[in-house]
Amino acid sequence: MAEFARVPFGARLERAMTVAGPLCVGIDPHPSLLDAWGLPATANGLERFALGVLEAAAERCAAVKPQVALFEAYGSAGFAVLERVLRESRAAGLLSIADAKRGDIGSTMAAYASAWLSDDSPLAADAVTLSPYLGFESLRPALDLARETGRGTFVLALTSNPEGASVQHVGGTGSVAGSVLAAIARENATAQPRPGTASSSPDGSTAPSDGATAAAARGVTGANTGAGNNRDEIVTSPSVATLGSCGAVIGATVGEALASLDIDLSTLNGPILAPGYGAQGADAAAVATVFEHVRPTVLANSSRGVLRHGPDVPALRDAIDRSTEELRTHLQLS
Repeated sequence: MAEFARVPFGARLERAMTVAGPLCVGIDPHPSLLDAWGLPATANGLERFALGVLEAAAERCAAVKPQVALFEAYGSAGFAVLERVLRESRAAGLLSIADAKRGDIGSTMAAYASAWLSDDSPLAADAVTLSPYLGFESLRPALDLARETGRGTFVLALTSNPEGASVQHVGGTGSVAGSVLAAIARENATAQPRPGTASSSPDGSTAPSDGATAAAARGVTGANTGAGNNRDEIVTSPSVATLGSCGAVIGATVGEALASLDIDLSTLNGPILAPGYGAQGADAAAVATVFEHVRPTVLANSSRGVLRHGPDVPALRDAIDRSTEELRTHLQLS
């Protein structure tokens, strides 16, 4: 019997970005946004907010990124809401990135990995953000489990907060950020492609098929690019290059930092999650400038820039569509 496995996250994200565009919508239920939406700062208000964002985002963007801390603030009730958000994301065909920024050592890191990346966890997301500042290899339990389960990781490298420079820029052209990005590139280079190609089952597993089918499903031979409702229906082949599943978090507001630190992103071979687009100060032109040489790999995140248009779902959809079109235009994506 053929072995069934989930298609790697990098390939699924690449397909989702091709179909829906390079926008990730942050689900950030800040108390001020709940208030602006006329919702109470309770678990019920949290749930109504998050589900409203999902309703607007479905079939309109590549991914959603719930900010875990803003759910955690409501204790067990908040985590229950987050579990539902992750389930509903899957049902809506949206890739989910749990913005948890986990980082630890040994068995503790293994427990974090299990929580966010194991198949039997109610908190399992398609990808999770990680902090490498206890050493990149301290993340090994998450990196290995993500590879095993076909999920992804986004490692903090060059972040949009001004305080980050005090750590990430240390070393100049041999910076901490540069070493993190080099480690991500090595992780993607050593990832083994899954044999054969696949068509997915409802649970996201894949069965082997031929390389031509894989290429068509990825859109590389002009196949129909309709998104459908199954965000796991991506298929890959060793003969077709795809993004790796270990990505980097690089702020869209880092300006000249990549150049001044002599960082070349062209060898990363992984997706770039770029917060800072929208309300945090970077417009689409800035995103295009910062990531000039790797534009097709950039997933730009907008939270407040979109969410401030709620609670009206049509208004949220319009904001998502405008952001997607703006990004596609400036990143020169077809």
